[in-house]
Amino acid sequence: MSERVEKECSERFKEIDKISEANTSKVLSAFQRHRVSNVCFNGTTGYGYNDKGRETLELIFADIFGSESALVRADFVSGTHAITSALFAVLRPGQTLLSATGLPYDTLHGVIGIAGDGRGSLKDFGIGYKQVELDNSGAPDYKAIEDCLKADKSIKAVFVQRSRGYSSRRALFVSEIGEICEVVHGVSKDVAVIVDNCYGEFTDIIEPGNVHADLIAGSLIKNPGGGIAPTGGYVVGRKELVESAAYRLTAPGVGAECGATLDVNRLLYQGIFMAPHTVAQAMKTVVFCARLFELLGYKTYPGYLAKRSDIIQTVEFGVPELLEKFCRGIQAGAPVDSYVTPVAWDMPGYDCPVIMAAGAFIQGASIELSADGPMRAPYSAYLQGGLTYESGKLGIMLAASFLQ
Repeated sequence: MSERVEKECSERFKEIDKISEANTSKVLSAFQRHRVSNVCFNGTTGYGYNDKGRETLELIFADIFGSESALVRADFVSGTHAITSALFAVLRPGQTLLSATGLPYDTLHGVIGIAGDGRGSLKDFGIGYKQVELDNSGAPDYKAIEDCLKADKSIKAVFVQRSRGYSSRRALFVSEIGEICEVVHGVSKDVAVIVDNCYGEFTDIIEPGNVHADLIAGSLIKNPGGGIAPTGGYVVGRKELVESAAYRLTAPGVGAECGATLDVNRLLYQGIFMAPHTVAQAMKTVVFCARLFELLGYKTYPGYLAKRSDIIQTVEFGVPELLEKFCRGIQAGAPVDSYVTPVAWDMPGYDCPVIMAAGAFIQGASIELSADGPMRAPYSAYLQGGLTYESGKLGIMLAASFLQ
């Protein structure tokens, strides 16, 4: 069956390769334009002053993501951490955050203050929250966003989640993010559009910064780390807002001037250089998964021929037992910890037990083949990653065999 699947996916694979080539050209040009040399790979200790490698890498990220400035640090412990820094960079007590894409991903609920004990959250700092749902087609409701902004002048930031999280909606296209930016800035240029770019980087030839998003944040152990970056995250965007995010990460008055890079610079450079190719491998992997499981009779989203804006593939199983078997198959096909049996558990930041399969070289790196899902109806697995298409295909075929 794998030969049939690959034949039917061949045109999509060609399209993915074209995107990869365009993005590789963009990254290579940025490296050359900013004169990357071996000196850039040297790390610093202590305060990390005068770190040429760190400073050059941030110029490269700003260039690649179509923004004025960048903050690229191993100090970010996750994408959620980077997004949190972006939110606190913009919002102040008495102001309001508007989510333009419905309820955000689970780990941001505690950040906003709509779950958990609220300590340290936006709510704890007197910052309000509202949300606008996507329309019935899964597209942004531009009119509702505009009406909300006009009705509530306390809104100073509009949050956009590019990827789907644990939901059945599709990922947003960069062009749609651009339309949100146009609506928001048309009402007030003082309102910032903040984009959670996780899982979406390099799936298109443009990024949210190219369509005037004010701040964009993500994780280096997802797409832009290329499977090589050992940790970290990034915030890119308007210079003054990135500086405010740096103040949140370190301290006011210190900002981006400090931050020892130790021995990670070379890995971060290699990661972003490899990222377009690695993302293409992941995209091919999930397209293969979509078609294979369609043929096996399962509901998949998006379909294998659909245009994509993230690296996530959903397979709906309907019952918890099949979700568990699928995740165990993905784990068994991993290069690391293949002998481990994943079980659902109460992970911090989630409102129900979650099962995760991830045998990764970098702990939790979802650019490597992994699958997870909340133990609630409709019991869907969210598959992502694949450092190489070949290994990703083998892992998915093994997972399918676990369901028989």
